[in-house]
Amino acid sequence: MQQKKKLIRTSTVPLSLNVFCRGLLRDLSDEYEVLAVSSPGDDLQEIAAREGVRTVAIPMQRRMAPGKDLVSLVRLCRLFSHEKPDLVHSITPKAGLLSMLAARLTGVPVRLHTFTGLLFPYADGWKRRVLKLTDRLTAACATHIVPEGEGVKADLLAAGITDKPLEVLGYGNLRGIDLVHYDRTPEVLAEAERIRNRFGIGPEESVFLFVGRIVRDKGIVELAGAFLRLCEEGLPVHLLLCGCEETETDPLPGTTRTRMAECSRIHVSQGWLDDVRPWYAAADALVHPSWREGFPNVVIEAGAMGLPAIVTDINGSREIILPEENGVIVPPRDEDALYTQMLRFATRPEERERMATCAREKVAGRYEQHFVQDCLKAYYHKILS
Repeated sequence: MQQKKKLIRTSTVPLSLNVFCRGLLRDLSDEYEVLAVSSPGDDLQEIAAREGVRTVAIPMQRRMAPGKDLVSLVRLCRLFSHEKPDLVHSITPKAGLLSMLAARLTGVPVRLHTFTGLLFPYADGWKRRVLKLTDRLTAACATHIVPEGEGVKADLLAAGITDKPLEVLGYGNLRGIDLVHYDRTPEVLAEAERIRNRFGIGPEESVFLFVGRIVRDKGIVELAGAFLRLCEEGLPVHLLLCGCEETETDPLPGTTRTRMAECSRIHVSQGWLDDVRPWYAAADALVHPSWREGFPNVVIEAGAMGLPAIVTDINGSREIILPEENGVIVPPRDEDALYTQMLRFATRPEERERMATCAREKVAGRYEQHFVQDCLKAYYHKILS
C-alpha cells in the first residue's frame, strides 16, 4: 500500500486555520497525512477535535519581534526536519515568512504560500520597505505562490515582489461559503425579528449592517458620517454594528465615538457573536466601507444571506460585487459617495430588493465551499505530482 504524502498547514494564529480550513483538513486526511501548526490556543484544540488531524503549537508573533521570531524559526526547522513533509502550505504574513524560510532550509520539496491581504500597499516609509522585504523573502523561499484574488495578484506584480508564476484559484476566495449554514432558516428569521424588536425597528424602516472590527481603517468614520446625515434628514433608517471596537490599534476619533453614542438609531452588538446570521437577516443591506482587504468573507456571507452590499473599490470587494447586480461600489474614504448610495438604498427599496434577489445566486455560482475546496485540492494534486 502506497504511503500517504504528508502535508503541513501553518498560520500565525490558530483562528486563521480554524476559519480557512473548516472541513478541509478532515477531507484532505483521506488522501494525505495532515498536520496543522500555529501558535497555541483554543482554536488549535478545536481543529484537532473537529478535523481529526494532528496539531503542533509553535508560538509565533504577529508583529515584528526579531528575538522571538528566531526562536520560532528554529522550532519550525526542527519540526520540519523531524516530520519530513512533502508540502508545507502557509497563510498569514508571519507564518508565511517563517514557514517558507524553515521549509527551504530543511529541504521541503514543495513550499506553497498564500498571500491574503497585503500590508505594504498601505504602509509608509521604513515600515513599507520592511514589509515589502519580508514579502519578497517569503516569495523567494516558496516554490509556489497563490494570491487571494486578482487584486492581490496585481499588487504583488506591481510592487515587483516576485517574478514567479502567480495562480489565482477559482474566483480567488480561499474559504468558500457553506450555503446550508448561511441561509434564512425559520430559526434565523425568528431571531432576526427579536433583534429588530429589541432595537425598536419598525417593519417599514431600512436597516444597514456593518460586520467587522469597529476601527478607522474599516471605514467607520465615513459610515457614521453618512448614516448620521440620513438621520438628520429624518429618514427612517437604522444602523447595526456587529463587532468589537479596538481602542488600542487604529481607534476611532473621539468625535466620531461621541456622535455614534448619542444616536439612538445606531445599535452595537457589544462584542463578537458566535452566530451572525440573524444580524444579516435583520438587515436590508450590508455596508462594507473598508480601506483595505484581501478578500472580505463578510461580503460573501451577506450575499449568501440575500443582502445586497455597498462596498468600496478595493481588493476582493470589487471582485465579489458586480455593480448594479448584487450591490454597488464606491471610492474608499469618500463619505459623500457612501451617503449617496445609502440614501438611494433607503429611498428606493425596489432597486435594493432587485439587487437582493441576485445576491445569493452570485455567491452560489462563485464561492460555494465545496467548489472552493475542490479548486485547492486539484492544485495540491498538480504541484505534488
